[in-house]
Amino acid sequence: MSDPFKQLNDALQQFATDRDWDQFHSPKNLAMALTVEAAELQECFQWTTESRSSDLDEKELSAVRDEVADVQLYLIRLAGKLNIDIEQACWDKMVKNAEKYPAHNVKGSSRKYTHYENDTD
Repeated sequence: MSDPFKQLNDALQQFATDRDWDQFHSPKNLAMALTVEAAELQECFQWTTESRSSDLDEKELSAVRDEVADVQLYLIRLAGKLNIDIEQACWDKMVKNAEKYPAHNVKGSSRKYTHYENDTD
């Protein structure tokens, strides 16, 4: 795990240890908590327009910032429990995405990669 993630993981581990919460932090429970926090992030944008979602006021942006942090902290905790190097996993996934979504096939399109599997150009 890269240094910033390791530092946060260590701090999260200490936070959980101090509260005797490690007993609750199974990968399953952390993944479930992560989805709850992601839903709370979505709630910040619920019923808003596309353009409005990019033009949040200070209070709205603060709420989004808190939810982004919650999502990231649960993700770091989950990765720590499973000994996943988040930074390396992200680089590896970028390589896979580049293979799944070659620019010449998908440029300007939002279609899923499976729609391009049979393309020959």
